[in-house]
Amino acid sequence: MAFALRAFLQRQLPVIPRCSASICRQHFATNANDSSIVAATASADLKLNTIEPKLIVSDSCVKRLREICDGGRSFLRITVEGGGCSGFQYKFDLDTKLNQDDVIFGEEDAKVVIDNISLEYCAGATIDYHTELIRAGFRMLANPQAEQGCSCGASFSIKLD
Repeated sequence: MAFALRAFLQRQLPVIPRCSASICRQHFATNANDSSIVAATASADLKLNTIEPKLIVSDSCVKRLREICDGGRSFLRITVEGGGCSGFQYKFDLDTKLNQDDVIFGEEDAKVVIDNISLEYCAGATIDYHTELIRAGFRMLANPQAEQGCSCGASFSIKLD
């Protein structure tokens, strides 16, 4: 199901160009009115994303990632997949392998990584780590791309323009 959805989305959504941070800054400066989304992607030296679109990484998320990411050797991977109560769902995993289309956010020892297709569905949102008496975990807050979601916060539907 996830593979079929990803293949469908790749055919339907515009491709986000992969470029270095300096090229992105130059493109962004010269094409400020351009509606295309430009983001710096993962490179061999793991440069962090400094331009829009972006995800906001909360202090509690950074703190928890520093505790569990083995000195920055692993990172939190976020993926948006089809499914859940509302049509799409967030998937949070710890990972150590970067892909070509990954975009990196956060700090060097507390990285959050998301592929550019998933980023289309949650650009502008905040990644948080929340602790309650009965559970704790990462969650997505204030997703401007989401119209509604389920009560647990794991799934959402997208806004249709």
